[in-house]
Formats: sequence, structure tokens, C-alpha cells
Amino acid sequence: MRRSIPARRLPALFIGHGSPLNAVEKNVYTDSWSCLGGGIGKPRGILVISAHWLTDGIEVTAMEQPRTLHDFHEQFPQLMDFRYPAPGSSQLAARVQELLTGENVRYSQSWGFDQGVWSVLNHLYPAADVPVVQMSIHVRQSLAWHYATGQKLRALRDEGYLLIGSGNLVYNPIMADYQHEKFAYDWALNFQKKVATHILNGNDEALLDLAALGKESGLAVPANDHFLPLIYTLATRDVDDDAVEFITPDCIYGSVSMLSLALWPSADPG
Repeated sequence: MRRSIPARRLPALFIGHGSPLNAVEKNVYTDSWSCLGGGIGKPRGILVISAHWLTDGIEVTAMEQPRTLHDFHEQFPQLMDFRYPAPGSSQLAARVQELLTGENVRYSQSWGFDQGVWSVLNHLYPAADVPVVQMSIHVRQSLAWHYATGQKLRALRDEGYLLIGSGNLVYNPIMADYQHEKFAYDWALNFQKKVATHILNGNDEALLDLAALGKESGLAVPANDHFLPLIYTLATRDVDDDAVEFITPDCIYGSVSMLSLALWPSADPG
């Protein structure tokens, strides 16, 4: 895993976040997130697009101290007292609104950090000392629209901000076998491999039509929520400059991909 980046641009990350219990567990996934945080260093701020905040329109958190949301059905009582007390950033929220001119980006004073944010950031930046803004996912728009919207956010990487998409490339909780972690359906592995190949080839457009990706797509992505954060991360890529690193490309419980990726800018300032 790379350890240094040029000052002129920060990387962009997609994190396969899996269970919210990862917030407090030490495993191969959380170790990789900790390593990423150490390699990137402390950014000016962080923008997270999480699979767990879906809205009609675009909203960004704009409060000074966002609350920690326990957005699950109390099946994880050990997490009910968990807090990730990172500050918000009105400056970053305003910059997102500026970059997305024409999209009527609304400031939210009622959301906070959901499990797709704190389960990851607790390992990337455990001191919770980096300002964080979360942006919602507009549920009424196409994958192509989300990609175009993500492209408008690319400038943040040159301004000292870290962009993170938090979801899962394959996520079918209905078909998951939670009794067998080290198990993956063939269709889940095939879909993950197909997507990874398109990413390596710089063929992002192929990912904007799930039906065209084959019959596995309906099983791997029964809903777009966990797939869309990947689209946002890829949309910020400079194909001519960024190198792709795949991290923990595992499928677990049959139908949950834990693959993460980092887009590392060239170390050559020229």
C-alpha cells in the first residue's frame, strides 16, 4: 500500500464498509482502513457519500457538531453508545454547494454521521479531529447523473479534501448467508471481477448501465444505494494520472463485497 502522496492532490477512496460492527472490530478490513489513513495523512476535511443517506434531492450536513446516528434496528446493542465526535465544516458544505451549482443543494441540520461514515472513519482517523461533511444520494436520478455530479466534485481533491464513497460493490442482504463468512456465490465473484476489470481499463461508462453488465448484476446490485458511492469515487478520477489500488477484494457471507479501492495521484509533480 502506498505511503506518500503529492501535495497537489489527495486520493479518493471507495470503502466496502460491510457491518457497522467494523467500527469497533480489528480485522483485515479495519486494518486496511487504518493503513490508508496513515498513508494519506491528515486532510483539510473529508466529504463522505454513504449508502445510508438517501434523499429526494441533494443535502449536505452543515452543522458544527454532527451527531452520531445509530441507523440500524437495535440489532447491535453494543454500538448504541458509540460516538464519532468529528466536527463538521460549513466551509466544505458551502464549497460542495458551489461546485454543484444548479442542483439546489440543501443544508441539513438534522442528519449527522451514519454507519457508513463512522464505521470507516473510526479507523481512518480515530482521533476524530478532521472536519467531516456527509452528502446524501439523490434517489430519483440515474447512475449517469450521479457520475456527472461526482465529476463536479473532482476539484475538492486539489483543494486538500479527501473524498470517500462508502458502500459495497456487491450487496444483497436478502441472499446473504450470515452463518458462513468465508463464502461467496459465483455470481458475486463474477460481478466483482467484471467491475474491477472495467475500472482497471478506465472504462467507467460501462458501469453506468447495470443491465449491460450481465445477468449477475440483478443479484449483485438489487438496489443502487450501496453501488452508487463507488460511482462517485470513480467520477473524481483523473484517468491519465491516478493509479488504482484494489484493497481486500473479498466477498463474504455469499453476497457482500468488501472490496475497497484507492485512486492514488501520481507522485510526479510535473
